[in-house]
Amino acid sequence: MKILVATGNQHKFKEITEILPRRTKTGEDIEYLSLANIGGLKLPPENGSTLEENAEVKAVYAAKESGLPTVSDDTGMEVEFLDGRPGVHTARYAGENADADDNNRKLLNELEGLFLGKRAARFRTVACLATPQGKVVHFEGSLDGFIGFGYRGENGFGYDPLFIVAGTNKTLAEMTDTEKNAISHRGQAFKKLAEHLTVLSK
Repeated sequence: MKILVATGNQHKFKEITEILPRRTKTGEDIEYLSLANIGGLKLPPENGSTLEENAEVKAVYAAKESGLPTVSDDTGMEVEFLDGRPGVHTARYAGENADADDNNRKLLNELEGLFLGKRAARFRTVACLATPQGKVVHFEGSLDGFIGFGYRGENGFGYDPLFIVAGTNKTLAEMTDTEKNAISHRGQAFKKLAEHLTVLSK
């Protein structure tokens, strides 16, 4: 079975495919393809007002265009002090052409002067599975924590070096891939999604 992972972010592709199973429960092998594997399919813009909408529009479009079952996700960083921002704008918080450093700097600037207890945040991921036949299902995961005062750790991407996981003294970027995938918002969402991959082989 071939399944398309609808992301152009190779860090995210690696993380998702490490979480998802290599076989269905019926014993069928699963091969995961990236957008680059199918000619660099361009995804539609993420103009939705919710994470659910953004995840679905990508999965549905890519499934229709590729003819393959497709998984996608949208993830938001929701900071309590900022009334849930950046939320749906997480990936482009500092502007349409912003990179991770731009987004991180903006977030740190907005929280400057606040002690850790006032920097509560959560990561929330909505994963979507869509088939070429029109079946669409969503799965959600979340992870509580705090925004730190600077970059810590080398293993991760996006906001990972800033996000201190609740109940630990580690940022996501200070965790191993195995540690991160066991607890992360994306790990939770895609583990739930993995339970539904068996329906595709029937």
